[in-house]
Amino acid sequence: MSLLPDSVTITDDTMREGLQIESAAISVDAKLRLLDALGETGAKLISIGSFAHPKWTPQMACIDEIAERFVPKPGIVYTAAVFNKTGRDRADRYFPKLDLRRKNKLPATHVEMCDSFARRNYNRTQAQQIAAMDATIAAAQTAGAQQASVAIGNPFGSNFEGPFSHAQRMAFLEMMIGKWQAAGITVTRVSFLEAMGWNLPHLVREFMVAIRERWPAVTDFHMHLHNQRGATLASYYEALQLGAREFDTCLGGMGGCPYSGNGRSAGHVPTEDFVDLCHEMGVQTGYDLGKLIDAVAVAEEVVGHPLWGHVSKSGPRPRGAALYPIDMPFIETLDEAAHFRKGPQVYAGQISPWKDNDALLRG
Repeated sequence: MSLLPDSVTITDDTMREGLQIESAAISVDAKLRLLDALGETGAKLISIGSFAHPKWTPQMACIDEIAERFVPKPGIVYTAAVFNKTGRDRADRYFPKLDLRRKNKLPATHVEMCDSFARRNYNRTQAQQIAAMDATIAAAQTAGAQQASVAIGNPFGSNFEGPFSHAQRMAFLEMMIGKWQAAGITVTRVSFLEAMGWNLPHLVREFMVAIRERWPAVTDFHMHLHNQRGATLASYYEALQLGAREFDTCLGGMGGCPYSGNGRSAGHVPTEDFVDLCHEMGVQTGYDLGKLIDAVAVAEEVVGHPLWGHVSKSGPRPRGAALYPIDMPFIETLDEAAHFRKGPQVYAGQISPWKDNDALLRG
């Protein structure tokens, strides 16, 4: 039975996850131009980047200048990634322009299934992440929290440790949720954080179905699945069918992870491709697909190379007045394929396979 939602929240993470793997030489002006284009797409939540140490993420060395200079657009919540108290304090200087104090945000804990990745990416062991849960849960208890969220990192496998079994995933989640339950707090949301691209559609389905059966109180799922092996759009489709309502993407499939062993190839699902899929399935996203495609064009100019999305290259499915002219000539290059937004001049002079039917009948 399909649990397809009426609407979803798609968080485009281009400014953070996308730009953190691109050149550190990209100017602040160029980044602000991209942020402004993103603000026109219908996005409701935008991360402007991360308050990370420039030694490890030099691409974010300019984050304070971006935070000072960007002009917020109405109706959008702007936030940023922070990884410790120092980063949070830096970001909070820009409140309310940057809002890390959002209400109704569930208390949450995050533990990596892969100890190797925890050490590489977070400079902490898996055991340290598990031990840190206790303080978070105690603080939530003190605050009177009734519900919580858990995030399981790289549940499907590791480039350093190999695949994880379904039994391992369930046992790990049992440990995490059990800690919250022991404190009298119900876990209602589970987040899949997959940086190493081991997700597959059937594994996502198996895990989500098992979670729903084992913990019926879990009603919300969040998907942050990288796409280095090309299976993530299909994995997102499976998650959609099972009622997931929160997804992370990047313009053109930007993104990557320097700690995963895959670098820039560890990109995301292209925002425009997933939005197109959702709209064709009748799922509302709040995004304007045409504006997204425009933003991808800006992103490609900013990073200086083509991105990896499909809808941005071929356009949305043409309907009505947007149907292609039947006498259209050959379309071969990507520039010619962009006629849907650039106009027919991009294919002027191409040879044409079209012959007038009346001439054929006369002939």
